[in-house]
Amino acid sequence: MNKIFPQGAVNGNVATEIKSLPGGKAGCGSLCCSRRGPCLSASVLLLLATLAALITLVAIYGLPLDTPGAQACVTPANRTGFLCHDQRTCIPASGVCDSFRTCAHGEDEDEGLCRDVPQSLPSFLVAHCGDPTFWIYSDQRCDGINSCGDCSDELSPVTMCPSCGPGWWRCTPTVFKYCDCIPRSLCRDHVQHCSDWSDEYSCPGP
Repeated sequence: MNKIFPQGAVNGNVATEIKSLPGGKAGCGSLCCSRRGPCLSASVLLLLATLAALITLVAIYGLPLDTPGAQACVTPANRTGFLCHDQRTCIPASGVCDSFRTCAHGEDEDEGLCRDVPQSLPSFLVAHCGDPTFWIYSDQRCDGINSCGDCSDELSPVTMCPSCGPGWWRCTPTVFKYCDCIPRSLCRDHVQHCSDWSDEYSCPGP
C-alpha cells in the first residue's frame, strides 16, 4: 500500500517553506535586519560628520570669496588704478605686483596676476615706452617723471600728455628725471634745474 506524503515532504519529513526574495536571494529574516541596521546607522553618522566638518570650515575660514577678473578704476589722484575685490578700494596701477599686499585679501599680489609680468597683467595696467621692449605702469604715464628714460611716457608722439599743470614750471630740465617741466617746489632753491636758469630767475616758486 503506497503512502501518501503531504505536499513538499521529503523522506517523510515536511520541508520548511523558503520564500525567495526578488533577484533570487533567499530571505534571512531578522538576521538581515539586525545587520542592515548598524550599516544604515553608520552611513547616517558619516553623512552627519561630513556636514559638521563643512560647517566648521565655513565658520572658521568663511565662505569662498568670489574672484572676479581684474577691473580698472580711477584713484583719488585721478590715475589709472586696480579695483580690489571689495569693489571699493582702488589702488594705483604701480601698486600691483610690487611685493606688498595692498588689497584686503591680497589679490593685487595674486600668483596668476604676477607670474609673468608684464604679460600676465591686464592691458589697462601697462603702458609701453618708445622702445617697445620697455614698459611702465599706466599710472606712471603723464606724471611729469621720465619713467621710460627717453621721455616717451611724457611727450608725443608716443603719449599725448597735457601741458605742465599749475604745480610745474615749463623749461628744458638739466636733470634726467624730468622731461619738459619741473616741479615748482624746485624753483628758487639756488640749484639749477632748467638749462636757461629760469627756475632761479623767472619761476615764481611754489
